[in-house]
Amino acid sequence: MYWVVSMSRVRVDEDIRPLSEFRAGVATFVKQLHETRRPMVLTQRGRGVAVLVDVHEYEKMQERLEILEEVYKAEEQIASGDGTEHEDAKGRVLNGLTQ
Repeated sequence: MYWVVSMSRVRVDEDIRPLSEFRAGVATFVKQLHETRRPMVLTQRGRGVAVLVDVHEYEKMQERLEILEEVYKAEEQIASGDGTEHEDAKGRVLNGLTQ
């Protein structure tokens, strides 16, 4: 079973920081990422230049993207007529289990 847990949203007052501030306190920023699991936006001259994400949150995002890619691929196959009827697919799976 796969559980989808969404990442917390960015808190503008806490999670948008200047790049210069990040350079001065990297360890503090990494600790905040780990504790809050929220992404952090780094700015330079008032514009967003990077987004930092906790490694576990990043891995979850990658897993979700892989699943979405499979869903999109399946939808394209169905749209082009390459799909299999439900009963046929069910029969194939059940036959594979009994062999």
